[in-house]
Amino acid sequence: MGLNTYKYSAISKSGQKVRGVIEGFNEMDAASRIRESCNVILKIEEENPEASESFLTRDLGGKKLNTKAFTVMCSQFAIILKAGVPIARTVELISGKITDKALKNILEKVKEDVEAGRRLSDSFEEAGDKLLPPTFIETIRAGEESGNLAGAFSDMHEHFDKEGKMKTKIRAALAYPVFVLVVAVIVVAIIMIKVVPTFTEVFSSMGTQMPLLMRVLIGISDFFCNYIWIILLIILAIFLGLRIYASSEKGRLSFAKRQLKMPMFGNIATLNSARQFANSMATLLAAGLPVTRAVSITARVISNYHISQEVGKLSAKIEEGRSLGDSMREAEIFPDILTDMTAVGESTGEMEQTLRTIGEYYDTELSDAIASLIRKIEPTLLIFIAIVGGFIVIATYGSMFSMYNTL
Repeated sequence: MGLNTYKYSAISKSGQKVRGVIEGFNEMDAASRIRESCNVILKIEEENPEASESFLTRDLGGKKLNTKAFTVMCSQFAIILKAGVPIARTVELISGKITDKALKNILEKVKEDVEAGRRLSDSFEEAGDKLLPPTFIETIRAGEESGNLAGAFSDMHEHFDKEGKMKTKIRAALAYPVFVLVVAVIVVAIIMIKVVPTFTEVFSSMGTQMPLLMRVLIGISDFFCNYIWIILLIILAIFLGLRIYASSEKGRLSFAKRQLKMPMFGNIATLNSARQFANSMATLLAAGLPVTRAVSITARVISNYHISQEVGKLSAKIEEGRSLGDSMREAEIFPDILTDMTAVGESTGEMEQTLRTIGEYYDTELSDAIASLIRKIEPTLLIFIAIVGGFIVIATYGSMFSMYNTL
C-alpha cells in the first residue's frame, strides 16, 4: 500500500469552502488528514496521476523546489515575524523580494488567501501544489496552533539548511568520479570513431597484414560506427522502460528493495533513511505534533519507497497503544542504534532531543559512507580507464611498428 494522491473539497474550520490535494496511504488516511484543518469533507476522490502529470513532465523536467531559495524564504519569515510584522504584510514583503519564480508564484497566491482571512498553512498547502515539503506545511500549521509561527519558520530554516548542506556535500563527493568517467567515455568514443578508422585506411592503402590487437580494435570501431544510432536508441528505450516501470507501484517498491540489498549503495540508502527519519521526527516533535502525526508525515519525506511505506504503517501500531521503539523493532527497517535510541528517548520523555542527537550521528555516518564509497570507486575507475587506454595504445603502437617494418 503506497502513498496515493486525493483531490478533495471541504468546509474549513473558519466556514470557508476549500479545495486541494493531499497524500495518504488510503482514502481513510487522507480523510483523517483533511479533518485536521476542515470540519466537513464534501468530496474526496483519488487523483489519476497520468491525467494530472505526464510521465515526461514528471521525470524529465518537472517542477523542482529550489532548496537554497526555500531555506532563505524560511529565514526571512522567521526574522520579519519576530519583529512583530503582521503575517499578511510579511508575505507581501517576501513575495516582492524573492527571485525564484516557483516560490514567487506560491507566495503571491498565499498573499491573496491570507488577506482574505485564510490560515497560512492551509494556503501554503493548496498553493504549493505538492512542491512544498509536507514537513514544512505541518510545522507551520503547528506553529499557528501554538501561537509561535516565527519559531516554526526558524525551525524550518534550520532543518532545510541542514538538508541542503548535506545534499551539496553528497553532490560534491560524487562530482569528481562522474566527471572522470564522462571524460573517459568521450575520449574513447572519439578515438574509436575518428582515430581508428584513419589507421584502417592507412593499412588498407599499404596492403599489409594488421596485427591481431589492431584487427580487434578496428572491429570494435566498425561496430560502433555502423550501429551507433541503434545502440543509442536501445539505451534510450531501456532507460525509458525502466523509468516507466519505476513510476508504477510495483516498480517503485521493487527498485527500493533492490537498492537496500546492493553492496555499499544499500548501506548508504539505509543510513540516509535513518538520517531523514531522525531529523524529520525531531523537527516535527519540536513543533508540538503528536508522535502518530509526526510519524505519518515523516513517512512521506523518506527517500526509499519501501522504508517510507513501512514507516507509514507504524502510525497504526502506535494508535493501538504500542510504543514507537517496539513498532520500529518489529518492522526491522532501521539500524539497531536508531531503534534503541528512539526507545530510550521515548521512555525518558526526551525523544525530541534524542532523535536530534542520533540524526547528527547519522549525518556523520552518511558522509563517511559516501567518502568510503568514493575511495573505492576511484581506483576501480582508474584501473578500468588504464585497461581500455592501454589496450588502445598497445594496439596502435604495435600497428605502427608493424607498418614501419614493412617499409
